[in-house]
Order: sequence, then C-alpha cells, then structure tokens
Amino acid sequence: MRFHQLVAVGCLSFFSLASHAEILTGLYQVREPVTSQSPDERAQATQKALQTLVVRLTGNAKAAQSPALEAIRKDPQQIISQYGYDAGPPESLQVDFDPVSTDRALREAGLSLWGTNRPALLGWWLNDSVDGSSLVGDGQSAAEPLRRAAQHRGLPLRLPLADLSEQLVGTAENLEGSNPAPLKEASERYGADALLAVHAHEDSGQWQAKWRLWIGDQQEQGSATGPDQAALADDVLLQVSERLAPRYAVKPGVSTQQLLEVQGMTLARYAQLNRLLEPFGGQLISVDGDRIVYQVNGSAEQLRSQLTLAQMHEVPADQAPGAAAGPQLLFSW
Repeated sequence: MRFHQLVAVGCLSFFSLASHAEILTGLYQVREPVTSQSPDERAQATQKALQTLVVRLTGNAKAAQSPALEAIRKDPQQIISQYGYDAGPPESLQVDFDPVSTDRALREAGLSLWGTNRPALLGWWLNDSVDGSSLVGDGQSAAEPLRRAAQHRGLPLRLPLADLSEQLVGTAENLEGSNPAPLKEASERYGADALLAVHAHEDSGQWQAKWRLWIGDQQEQGSATGPDQAALADDVLLQVSERLAPRYAVKPGVSTQQLLEVQGMTLARYAQLNRLLEPFGGQLISVDGDRIVYQVNGSAEQLRSQLTLAQMHEVPADQAPGAAAGPQLLFSW
C-alpha cells in the first residue's frame, strides 16, 4: 500500500526518524534548589520555577515579567499539576507544570513559544583552574554541572568523550578562535546540530568564560561569570538559549500563512513532520504519491530552521515540477 493510501485510511505509525535534533522530555518539569521545606521558601522556589519555565519556553529572559502574565505570577497554581521535593544533592523543589494550560497562558499573553524539538548541542568545554587544564568529557564528574544547567535551560547538550585525540583538539586556541574547522571535524561522529565552545577559567574564586556557538552558517559569541562552575554553566546556557530561540520560537498572531510541500514522504516521516509543524498550526492540504502539502503559519526563516533539524533540505522551485501553486516552501528528505 502506498504512502498516500495509508494516510487516507488513517493507518498512522508514530515512529521516530533518526535525526540530530532531540524531542525534549521533562520540559515542563522544573527543579529549584531549596534549603528547607517551609511554606515561604516553597513559595519563593515556585516563583523561580515559573520564571525558569517561561524562559525555557520562550527563550526570553524578560518574558516572565510580562504584564500579561501578572495573574499567573500571583497564582502559579493554576498551571501547576503537582510538586514535590527531591533530596538531591542539592535538595530541590520539583514543580510539574501542565503543558496545555501553560502553553495557552503564554499564547494568550502574546509570547513566542519554542517547541520541544530542539537542536542538539555538542559542548566542547575547557576548564582552567589552579589544578590545571581539563576538557570536560562525557562520563566525568565535571560534566554533571553542565548537564544540570542544560536541563534547567531546556537544551539538549552532548559532550565529547574527551579522549586523547579530542584533548589535542579541545585547546584554548581552538575554543576561542573564530575558525570552527578543527572542532567540526572532530565533532562529526557525534551528529549534533550545533557546536558550543566554552573556555572557562577560575580567577580569585570567581569563574569566567568566553563562549562561541556555531549553528548552520551563523556564529554567536559571548561571555559569562559565576561564583562556581554550576552557576557559570547556567549563565552560559541561558545566553545560548536566548540566541537560539529566535530561530525557532513562534509568536502567535503575527506569522505569515503559506504552503509547504514536502517530498519523499513515508509513514515514519509523516508522524515526525506532524510533530515538527505543530507550533506552526500545520493543516494537511493534499497528498500525491510521496508528496504532501501543508498550510502553515510561520516565517520562512523559522520553518527552514525547524525543518533543517529533521535533516531535510530545501528544493529550488525550478527543480520541483508539479509543485502546488501559490506561495510556498519546497523541502525534501
């Protein structure tokens, strides 16, 4: 049975196509450190959890202070499904927010929303301290603060093995340099969507870092500080989140309606495409063989960014005979 016949009779299968991007689970679950389980501290930690969640979902550090969210700030319980305590270390309050009511509240506030499908980052992180210089590798104890910070900021972070060959690549010169070639070559086996290079060092009890991010043909950079490695990692990944979000977050009510045609469809890809297009309000228009047409609401740049995460490539209009009429984007697997 052909793809379009299977779609027509509704025989859908939710397989996941192997791609670099990751569908984040636990995006609506937030942990905030606490020193006690007193009502006052719980209330403070709940407010911090709300702010963390809003930044995760919008990529905007100022969004949580939006006047349109005043009612939510006064009564966060209206979007919380449950909470509890995690003994840690560190001890923390775990707050589970309800995805449906949370997304609805943010949309009604006119805020952009960044979905669960996010670019996988490969982090080359070099620490310089009084004990020497070390490249943080997957499985090392030094990786734990980085993983916690990535989870806290809603980013899929991978780390290299930091074997001998990678230690020769992960030098301060390469991490602070503007040429990503050495890192890209060493990163190929990890299949990430973006490279994050961080050179951190300790100075008089304070940690500082310079970071660079390469995604596609674009480069971002910045600096961060923190009293310890955990705080530094959180600051770096917050900044990275803020730089990435505009590529993917969809603002309600201001997007452009257009047609999207995708070629090379299969059932597995159909399930994945539906998930990718959910933030864009994708509506199925037609199916012809292995070609499918959706009506979507979103900027062309954001659609390109999201579809590229699924390892799709854009097809020039003059190379797509029989394409649907009207303004559209053409992509193929």
